[in-house]
Amino acid sequence: MSQDRLHTTARLYLCTDARRDRGDFEDFVDAAFAGGVDIIQLRDKSLEAAEELELLEVLHAAAQRHGRLWAVNDRADIASLSGAPVFHIGQKDISLDAARGFLGKDAVIGLSTHSPKQVDAAIAASPSRKGLDYFCVGPVWATPTKPGRAAVGLDLVRYAAQAIGQADAEGTGKVDGVIPWFAIGGIDLSNVEQVVEAGARRIVVVRAITDAADPAHAAGALLAALDAAAS
Repeated sequence: MSQDRLHTTARLYLCTDARRDRGDFEDFVDAAFAGGVDIIQLRDKSLEAAEELELLEVLHAAAQRHGRLWAVNDRADIASLSGAPVFHIGQKDISLDAARGFLGKDAVIGLSTHSPKQVDAAIAASPSRKGLDYFCVGPVWATPTKPGRAAVGLDLVRYAAQAIGQADAEGTGKVDGVIPWFAIGGIDLSNVEQVVEAGARRIVVVRAITDAADPAHAAGALLAALDAAAS
């Protein structure tokens, strides 16, 4: 999957840990991709650099088999060494300018946002301006994967949708909009319709797939729910 496909078709983004407790990382990422996940990010703060690079080789191979994207979180050095096509940063991580300078023009770079001000800044840094390729809005609901971080609720999703719509109307859009964006945080089959009603068309999930007995089925069900809610 190319950067252009991120803009045009990527809707389901998965973050997973190394699954040490289950020992099934390769089988899991294969199943998730087979079920329709567009991007898988390895996000596990407990990993040493060498361990992370080994797992990223596994993730890279699975992504190639399925024609999908894979991502590294936070560490630009790991992203560079692994050749990751997607790199994601938080508000307190390396800056966008530094990441772009380190990884070059071909890397897809995304950013987490948690407030209207941060959403506005992400739109201002869109591909046609400063080179941000996508951003995430959340956490919509409280989640144990981000302990201590307050939920932003659906209001910020609505704000992002309105802000993107205004930017598009002003003619700043590119491809399918000024910049792709995803809702993230506690999203699963029980609430994905609410997220779509608030204006999101792309989602990032964790437990909705990582806790599933059948990851491929869980991914397919989420995509079907996205389609149904948007129709």
